Amino acid sequence: MSFKRLDPEDISISAEAISAPLWSTGLANLAAFYTSSNQVSGPTGDYYYKIYDENNTFLNTQFSITFGNKDGLGTQLYNVNVPGKSPSSTIYGQYRNLVFGDEDTEFVFGTVTQDTIYAITFDRARYKEKLLPGSFNITLTDPVVGNSIKLTDNSKDVSTVSYVDAGRVYELVSGSNGNAYSGSGQGYTTSQGSYGKFLPDVGVVILNAAALDLSAPQGVNIGTSTSTTSQNIDKLYSVIAAGASSDALSEETISSNYIFVRVRNSEFNYSTNPSNITGSGELRHAVMVNTPQAYITTVGLYNDSNDLVAVAKLSKPLLKDFTKEALVRIKLDY
Repeated sequence: MSFKRLDPEDISISAEAISAPLWSTGLANLAAFYTSSNQVSGPTGDYYYKIYDENNTFLNTQFSITFGNKDGLGTQLYNVNVPGKSPSSTIYGQYRNLVFGDEDTEFVFGTVTQDTIYAITFDRARYKEKLLPGSFNITLTDPVVGNSIKLTDNSKDVSTVSYVDAGRVYELVSGSNGNAYSGSGQGYTTSQGSYGKFLPDVGVVILNAAALDLSAPQGVNIGTSTSTTSQNIDKLYSVIAAGASSDALSEETISSNYIFVRVRNSEFNYSTNPSNITGSGELRHAVMVNTPQAYITTVGLYNDSNDLVAVAKLSKPLLKDFTKEALVRIKLDY
């Protein structure tokens, strides 16, 4: 084993953005959506539904959906003597804090302030570091009438990115692949603003309930209700399942260290294996005196304390002698 100190120019650092399908199916499009009856009817069902890609609750969760109202409408009160406190108010406050970082800012869709929202939260394992703007599409369909609307973020239509406490934020518009449909203006509704917010850095989509409650062609008449038995989460699930289509890609930045190990012709030609030395201290093979050869199989990276911190294995042994030089490129991803 021989050692050689690396020079600063032997190390190069790069970063590359890698995108991949969001869903556990390995496909960019998810066409079937299922819930778990145990979860929906259980204690968490009043707060959110978990959505799976097959009718099998043991598979991976794809995302969850929920409903929120600033004044606690649309769900049963925790205590009839305490008005305005219910699962919907808890959910609204949770997402308001997540998105804006305070309890005073309200959701403004386009230019219209709304108190009622739905939210889609992608499973953390699905979106990795962040969602890829321009890749999100979802089709919502009225399961009774059959009217549909396709929503996307407007990341390709804006020249300046807006930021909130949760990172980048885009409006959700009627369109596809990051663009509003031509002829639909900004892709907003005429009276209720945009269809929601797309927050790629936290894997969340906030839906504007008032915009979805409009009749076709602007909405899908989801039927959001302020009744304490309205089952609003189930109504959102119904239009998602009937739409049977959602596209999304995850995105992560892979940082890499490229280390170039340069082996000159005069270096690493002699073996340090003790089996090459006889008991009297002579080379076991005379040919190794004037024409030594060695085979490079492994490159180890050590710190200044002589601790082995990384190992690179060559795909096949590399013959080395005084007539050959070698350049081994090592890539470390993190």
